[in-house]
Amino acid sequence: MEGKVRSAFCLWVLTCLILADCSSGLLRIGLKKRRLDLHSINAARVARKEGVMPNHLCSSDEVLVPLKNYLDAQYFGEIGIGSPPQNFTVIFDTGSSNLWVPSSKCYFSIACYFHSRYKSSKSSTYTENGKPCEINYGSGSVSGFFSQDNVEVGDLVVKDQVFIEATREGSLSFVLAKFDGILGLGFQEISVGGAVPVWYNMVQQDLVSEDVFSFWLNRDPEASEGGEIVFGGVDSKHFKGKHTYVPVTQKGYWQFNMGDFLIGGCSTGICEGGCAAIVDSGTSLLAGPTSVVTEINHAIGAEGIISAECKEVVSQYGDLIWELLVSGVQPDKVCAQLGLCIFNGNHSVSTGIKQVVAKENMDRVSAGDSALCSACEMMVIWVQNQLKHQGTKDKVLDYVNQLCESLPSPMGESVIDCNSMVNMPNITFTIGDKPFKLTPEQYILKTGDGVATVCISGFMALDVPPPRGPLWILGDVFMGVYHTVFDYGNLEIGFAEAA
Repeated sequence: MEGKVRSAFCLWVLTCLILADCSSGLLRIGLKKRRLDLHSINAARVARKEGVMPNHLCSSDEVLVPLKNYLDAQYFGEIGIGSPPQNFTVIFDTGSSNLWVPSSKCYFSIACYFHSRYKSSKSSTYTENGKPCEINYGSGSVSGFFSQDNVEVGDLVVKDQVFIEATREGSLSFVLAKFDGILGLGFQEISVGGAVPVWYNMVQQDLVSEDVFSFWLNRDPEASEGGEIVFGGVDSKHFKGKHTYVPVTQKGYWQFNMGDFLIGGCSTGICEGGCAAIVDSGTSLLAGPTSVVTEINHAIGAEGIISAECKEVVSQYGDLIWELLVSGVQPDKVCAQLGLCIFNGNHSVSTGIKQVVAKENMDRVSAGDSALCSACEMMVIWVQNQLKHQGTKDKVLDYVNQLCESLPSPMGESVIDCNSMVNMPNITFTIGDKPFKLTPEQYILKTGDGVATVCISGFMALDVPPPRGPLWILGDVFMGVYHTVFDYGNLEIGFAEAA
């Protein structure tokens, strides 16, 4: 993406409004929609099974706390911290596990002055902790110290919740953000400082009778209701048919094993043996390895930045890569044999690597990695996939050369001609041996009106290095199409067509 368009997309996206519906035994966090505005986006770029709540929480009235959707990139709702409660707007993020809000002791970060700040002296239930901490996100970092207080979500009160008072917010993202903080819904395994997440305390304090929460995101830009998150179960009116459940394969993120990945009905070959994937309500797009995202964006006509290194590898090493693969050399050894990669060619593509959540959980590949090595690794994947379709060498190398022109921008995103959507292919994920299809209307994001309309590919390049990567991240583009159940009790994730 170039110029203003590059600065026009916000990677944040998330949840919530708070609606306690005790007549059905569910705590709801609802969402309200807001029309996209290109000018605002340009300014904001840097940035389950039915359950029943305990009877003592029920009343005949619903408590509605509006949750807003900002630019289809930030979904946020209100919580309260302290006694009496101090209100904050937070993102409900399944890709992290800590709760943090700005502190009244935040003096030197301008972002704190644009948001509500927690004042411990105003709360009768505050307990001092003081342990210092830092969290690194893909779009900035926050640091501060731990404190303990009661947290209100809807009309639930989570007692003695450990959270972070942020005294430094190190990115312009947080200045422009429409939310104050983040409420993580991931596992304690990735919680900074080992703090017990809010959701864990909801369960342990018997505030929910079923260990399940679920997301429904309304992607209709004209709708007043943006969706909802339900703690303690699901709302049957928000999905069709039955959920397909897959087990959590690694606690930390909500991670599972994803099967084959298809473009227009044709396998990319990249996930035939299975790929690690996470469901992340804090990511607006669908993120995956640069090699595959480049193929997708080429297939849909998305424009990125031409990579000179990529084309250089095609012209100088294309024939050799072809011959080595045809002769049976293992794909992960090809680039090493050509002298383009060290470490036996086993490190992952380094272009555009970004952190997803915590630095200690997802280390970046060092800046010294060779651009030619990265280009070689991508080319091997592309050629290997084309070999399965029995293409001729000339046709395959020509195709690979075209893919070089579809490499995403440095920020990972690509733009598309809005008029070409009718000719774009469907993209299909295989989960639990069942296909989950996304149509162009579902994976292309539109912003602005009339001549100012900009269309953005819903696929973003993001290379997560081993041992946690390669990793696919199914963000709100996917969750908006498929109602998602996070079953903490059975350690599984369920997907069904959203209604």
